[in-house]
Amino acid sequence: MRGFFRLLASERMKLSRSYIWLLIPVSPLLSLIMGMLSNLNEYPSDQHYSALHSIVTTLHALLLLPILTGIFSAFVCRYEHSGGGWKQLLSLPVSRTGLYAAKFVLVVIMLALTQLMFMGAVVISVHYQGIAGGVQWGQLIPNVISGLVACLPLAALQLWASIGWSSFAAPLAINVAMTVPNILIVNSATYGPYYPWAQPALAMISSKDMEFGAFTLPMESMMITIAGSFILFCAGGLIYLKRKEV
Repeated sequence: MRGFFRLLASERMKLSRSYIWLLIPVSPLLSLIMGMLSNLNEYPSDQHYSALHSIVTTLHALLLLPILTGIFSAFVCRYEHSGGGWKQLLSLPVSRTGLYAAKFVLVVIMLALTQLMFMGAVVISVHYQGIAGGVQWGQLIPNVISGLVACLPLAALQLWASIGWSSFAAPLAINVAMTVPNILIVNSATYGPYYPWAQPALAMISSKDMEFGAFTLPMESMMITIAGSFILFCAGGLIYLKRKEV
């Protein structure tokens, strides 16, 4: 366990030399701006909260959160892609399982901070708009947590790709290219739940707000699919790292 925390501290120090931490508030800030500028007068007063929640969540969960997941996963491997970093790192007496876990945990920490800031954006927007009843914590907290959990399979998949590709830019480009079709794929109840880039949106956006396509599926079924995807991608990435030649 002590070795794992040393690896985690080492990975954090690598990222401290970059500006990746500045990307964490980008999506929450955009969500805050959209929430504060939203005109809710066109909705009945009893629907103001659900309308605001849908407005601030859609862009964040459908596009920006999956893209950020890919960026975070690629950045934790950026140092190793330069100057033969993988050979130097893997030649050291470190546990490859611990190394994978440290990189993955660091990605999850950045995603968790993003989600916490997003929750803050929703709270500020609700108070700014003066919505009666205030924040519906019973809906907001589960949605934020579900969105974080739904990012885990994608983070594992992107980390696998980032470890495997010698290029830093290639996984990022593919991640963006695979995120854009979310707008269409979430319309399919057949394919949407199995598409890792769409899972954060399906977990965060309430079926009451989006009554079509994959949004109509039960959350329990979604979580089973997400858990299965996470196990598959995490195992694949870990096995690949363990077999990676020095």
